Amino acid sequence: MFNRFIVFLVTSFLAIPALAAENLIINTDSRESISLNGTWQYIVDPYDTGFYTYRFTERSEGDPEAYWNNPVTKHRSERREHGYHPSNSLQVPGDWNSQKKELTYYEGSVWYQRDFDLRSLKKGERAFLYFGAVNYEAHVYLNGKKLGMHKGGFTPFNFEIPKELIKKEDNFLVVKVDNKRHPQEVPTVNVDWWNYGGITRDVKVLITPDKFIQQYNVQLDPAQDIAESIAQDRFVVTGSVDFNRDAGKGSVTVKIPELDFTRDYAVSGDRLEFDIELADLELWSPEDPKLYNVELAYNGETLSDRIGFRKIETVGNEIHLNGERVFLRGATIHEEIPQDVRRAYSKEDAEQLLGWAKELNANMLRLAHYPHNEEITRLADAMGFLVWSEIPVYWTIDFSSDEVLEKAKVQLEEMITRDRNRASIIIWSVGNETPVSPVRTAFMKSLIDKAKSLDDSRLVSAALEVHYNPETNHINDPLGAYTDIVSVNEYLGWYGGTPDMCRTAQWEVDYDKPLIISETGAGAKGGFHADRETRWSEEYQEWYYQEQIAMFERMPEGFSGVAPWILVDFRSPKRNHPEYQEGWNRKGIIDEKGNKKKAFAVLNKYYDEMEAATAR
Repeated sequence: MFNRFIVFLVTSFLAIPALAAENLIINTDSRESISLNGTWQYIVDPYDTGFYTYRFTERSEGDPEAYWNNPVTKHRSERREHGYHPSNSLQVPGDWNSQKKELTYYEGSVWYQRDFDLRSLKKGERAFLYFGAVNYEAHVYLNGKKLGMHKGGFTPFNFEIPKELIKKEDNFLVVKVDNKRHPQEVPTVNVDWWNYGGITRDVKVLITPDKFIQQYNVQLDPAQDIAESIAQDRFVVTGSVDFNRDAGKGSVTVKIPELDFTRDYAVSGDRLEFDIELADLELWSPEDPKLYNVELAYNGETLSDRIGFRKIETVGNEIHLNGERVFLRGATIHEEIPQDVRRAYSKEDAEQLLGWAKELNANMLRLAHYPHNEEITRLADAMGFLVWSEIPVYWTIDFSSDEVLEKAKVQLEEMITRDRNRASIIIWSVGNETPVSPVRTAFMKSLIDKAKSLDDSRLVSAALEVHYNPETNHINDPLGAYTDIVSVNEYLGWYGGTPDMCRTAQWEVDYDKPLIISETGAGAKGGFHADRETRWSEEYQEWYYQEQIAMFERMPEGFSGVAPWILVDFRSPKRNHPEYQEGWNRKGIIDEKGNKKKAFAVLNKYYDEMEAATAR
């Protein structure tokens, strides 16, 4: 089991022991829980007054001026300089930028507070506070005691609640949320998306047995020859179960009801590994996204998950799914609902974004540039999308810093741990457009090694840049020697030149690996029409994709997919043309109101043709 969270250890006058970091609890929807979503009260604290004294030292636990405390004044002469009030409220999950006009551009600390009731825990039960994501730095306090802190705006974390802290009614929960950007964080200060602050995903109290399954992994054995398995109708499924602590005696019951499989496995220690031989197994694919209900029962708790079984691999310079070559017809998305200008978080949000991708006839999603919420990845399983999931190692990370590398590794592990049972995810990406240098390549290789040590059943990549040459665009980034696929972002005809430059463009790749265009695109303001040579018009963007598609026909052998940038316009403070951008990245083929631009039809036609060609 791995340590995942950076925490401050605290002790209390109640003699509560020091609180150590807790490993991530997965599949929280299958566990007994109490939702803490809904209305929270808040205090905006740009100077961190509630956290630091005027000498800029962290306030002590019992300090009445600390914003995690709720002192009651007993006389009108008593001084109190903070408080939570229903007039200042935010909805959770959600970002503060879209909920309060005065917070649209705010980056800093906001204190969230709510009360909750919790029944008395039975003997042999435990309780945990679980957060789907908080952007970026979260300090969590309950009834005046600090449970810990977490860094990383797009991955989940949890802390155990000591029984001594729990009250039946009016538990006083406070979360200090700070989304300020810093050079030594992941991502760093320079990003091309909106830095939505807040508690952006679900919050819940989990109630578990004293000993429980904390994590598990059930998948098709990546070592088997898939063609042989299909021919013989004999498939091996491998499984592992990690317990929260030494399980002692007992057993785990594994069930796959649709396949009439039930088996008990004796447990010892804190980990169980097992193999299952199955026949009549229907493999998961975009054309037939078959999911099986898999149940794991232990110590009175049964976890249920919908899991697909498939094999992804590279064969020479091709990507193969279940033994057959696959071409990735991609759609790249940010976790954002453009009509509301807010962070996406719900199942309905996922249905909108993935519904648009399905209309495009995409079979692949690149989730940019950070792990998206579980509604996205679970719906991708059900709808049959192949998924590229990425950590926000982006542009100007400090590649010389061991501290930054460790933060990136933590986020990588949290991403893989949460989603490793999702059949849709075929690529773990360790970064985007990182500048070539020896120290950067060593940094990124360390992340690749980490990803493979955590999960050797998927491909690992990173989106690389390409520098254009009038004669040949040479893809020779040294990081390509370590990734499973070579993925490059290219904007030939947008950043430099015009789309007709694609007509003479030649490409050369140093590596005998599959090649993916992980980004390509041109800006267009929805509804602005002109001749095709007019920048920002829908016609220019349409022309761009026409020329790109013609160029794709001349790509080197091993060309295996494209993920255009981007499916939908999204907000970015870096995009400030007063007429055409207005704070929006306009490279979407759908505008911020949900209208399809002319380029949508061009790309849709290409994808239909590629699907037909692949079927042949």
